[in-house]
Amino acid sequence: MTKSVKNTVKKISPYGSWVSPVKANLLASASIGLEAVKVSGQDAYWLEGRPMEKGRVVAVRRTPDGAQVDVTPPGFNTRTTVHEYGGGAYFVHGKTIFFSNFTDQRLYRIDPDKEPRPITPEPQTEWGLRYADGRLTPDGRKIICVRQRLLEDVKTEEHPLIPQYANELVVLPADGSAEPKVIASGHDFYSNPRPSPNGRKLTWLCWDHPRMPWDGTELWVADLALDGTLSNPKRVAGGPDESIFQPEWGWRDELYFISDCTNWWNLYAWRDGTVRPLAPMEAEFGAPQWNFGQVMYVVLADGRIACIYSQDGIDQLGIIPSGGGSLQTVKTDYTVFYSLATDGERLWLVGGSPTQSPAVLVVDPKLEAGPVKAVKDRPIVEDHPITVEVVQQSTTLAIDVGYVSIPCPIEFPTENGLTAHALFYPPVNRDYKAPSGKKPPLIVSSHGGPTGSTDALFSLGIQYWTSRGFGVVDVNYGGSTGYGRAYRQRLNGQWGVVDVQDCINVARFLIGQGEADERRVIVRGGSAGGYTTLAALTMYHFFAAGASYYGIADLEPFAVDTHKFESRYLDSLIGPYPEAKELYRQRSPIHYVDQIACPMILFQGLEDKIVPPSQAEIMVRALEAKKLPYAYLAFEGEQHGFRKAENIQRSAEAELYFYSRVFGFELSEPVEPVEIKNL
Repeated sequence: MTKSVKNTVKKISPYGSWVSPVKANLLASASIGLEAVKVSGQDAYWLEGRPMEKGRVVAVRRTPDGAQVDVTPPGFNTRTTVHEYGGGAYFVHGKTIFFSNFTDQRLYRIDPDKEPRPITPEPQTEWGLRYADGRLTPDGRKIICVRQRLLEDVKTEEHPLIPQYANELVVLPADGSAEPKVIASGHDFYSNPRPSPNGRKLTWLCWDHPRMPWDGTELWVADLALDGTLSNPKRVAGGPDESIFQPEWGWRDELYFISDCTNWWNLYAWRDGTVRPLAPMEAEFGAPQWNFGQVMYVVLADGRIACIYSQDGIDQLGIIPSGGGSLQTVKTDYTVFYSLATDGERLWLVGGSPTQSPAVLVVDPKLEAGPVKAVKDRPIVEDHPITVEVVQQSTTLAIDVGYVSIPCPIEFPTENGLTAHALFYPPVNRDYKAPSGKKPPLIVSSHGGPTGSTDALFSLGIQYWTSRGFGVVDVNYGGSTGYGRAYRQRLNGQWGVVDVQDCINVARFLIGQGEADERRVIVRGGSAGGYTTLAALTMYHFFAAGASYYGIADLEPFAVDTHKFESRYLDSLIGPYPEAKELYRQRSPIHYVDQIACPMILFQGLEDKIVPPSQAEIMVRALEAKKLPYAYLAFEGEQHGFRKAENIQRSAEAELYFYSRVFGFELSEPVEPVEIKNL
């Protein structure tokens, strides 16, 4: 961000019509995605998602002299589709990188100054073999990873339309000289295969339907032979009602992991059959495992553990002494952290804040110096010689802070005498103010998942709205992560009820605070947030307009026609199908479309395997039958979440145009019109 230049006279213009420097083309072209930071030797690596390259994901290497080079060349896309959501798409040994290529889902190897070459066989069926979350054995000779294998012509009575896959752990030579060999199978899902530093043991996670990984997982350890086979498997922790996250070996073969057995995802250590807590806190050290390869803590060379933890929706960096004890917080200006790595002493990770876009950071957490004081019952080291170096930013766009809205965390009353959480962004533009007595329109944003959360990270997508005169409230409704297991379980059996009620109640709260126009409240969301949007518009008469991005309209088809990872997700959110068929109908927006009383715009990727286009098309047909105002934009080549720059831009401009027509305000800049039916 850049420092604001104060204007003494502001122009008076209606909310929604303010001129903003945050243009729709910048939402994609000005930013790259940053994730999956790793360190090997003296080099650091990360992945960049590049919308201007049609969403291609590139592995980047940074050498000690600061030089950065693309490791995966043009024509290759570092992305796996295991579980559809992917993650864990690459790993490094020395200067050799191994990665899953999106086009064919095969594993490739890139040696220094060499071209990529495949090391797994070509599947008989397209994407029939997929790989993720790999690691090398300490000697660098073998790879152990997750494989998802298509079971040809296998169908189940419960889900006849869902392709069936076997998820398993496999071992293969790192040079690709032999085909992968299965070493663990029988469970529905596997993740986190991690060889011990001496190469004698392997740990991993597994779980079975109908549980999701944040419901219940099992942590296993087995002896690992030189040929990669396993023996003497032992379950260390976890079960149907305990979620285990990110097992990692310490330098002395002590096994660390995160468990929510006390309601909060906290750190534990296991050795010789004994499990002990390391730094018990009412804080979240883990996260929902939607993707492979999530790293929330690392073991430093001196035995200390550097970790990311979250309290009240804000991330912190912490250091736990070797052997456990009182956690010390590293004081920084950042509020969101993810993808932690270490070179043994320094921390490499991605961090951001409400005014700082995500960046790859290098942090030197020398906490032994500086005075210590207690804040919220935890010690914080102040004025210590910590250094934070920014080595790569997701955007180089400079936006004057006079156009940036800073979120305010709010806790608001909701149903059953409970409270819920959200981040409120008021409209901000240094050049404009609204006519006296007017209140801004409010966008109520419902995050996806629904087992996920929103965080206090600078977002051009939010600033696009607030700098034009919209208020935005990003809702961590009941069921969101970051507030303990009990809060996460509020949505069990109540999806389409608790989330919708919280979205309505946060809007009522802000209207009561004088922050929003009660006649111009919008609900919007993508994926599960799109379902919440559709449920709110069909089952409640509260919102004035809505926008659904690849949202679920009919729960019954989603229960029988989706991918394996989520095929039993609704068992906990709604109920088992078909036993709870009537409840599925009661919670499906499509059966209440005749109750919609406001305009709606829908967006859909035509290659979406998670929420197929048929879901949006069902809603469109119903809207047309009732002659309600609507617009529908479908994009070729897009899957679940838009990655192409031109489609990201088109969606934002189309949504703004839609609201301008619905609420009757003039746009500050010309955009391509959207055909709005029945208006």
